Amino acid sequence: MQNHNTYIYIYMGNKSFETVEFFKYLGTSVSNQNSIDEEIKCRRLQSGNACYYSVQNHSSSSLLSKDINVKIYRTIILPFVLYECETWSPTVSEEHGLRIFRTRMLRKLFVPKRVR
Repeated sequence: MQNHNTYIYIYMGNKSFETVEFFKYLGTSVSNQNSIDEEIKCRRLQSGNACYYSVQNHSSSSLLSKDINVKIYRTIILPFVLYECETWSPTVSEEHGLRIFRTRMLRKLFVPKRVR
């Protein structure tokens, strides 16, 4: 079975615009199906993980209280993941992925570290 890409063009005056499946707008991936699955999985959760690992040395210190770790999570890590989330309409599986991320981050922040 051959996969044929069908291109649809929109004409306005003497200009033509090709329809696409994905494009980036203001740093956010937009799809023609209004799916944010790739945006959440690939960009937001990876950004949140990268942010966590950048503050990991500070947050794993035994000198910091749990309250400070929660503040680190809420003020540094979470904004990376939820930036402009007001425009999202997530599916159940996308919400589930966000809950898994939250649980994993909080577990990393609060589970006692092993001493080697």
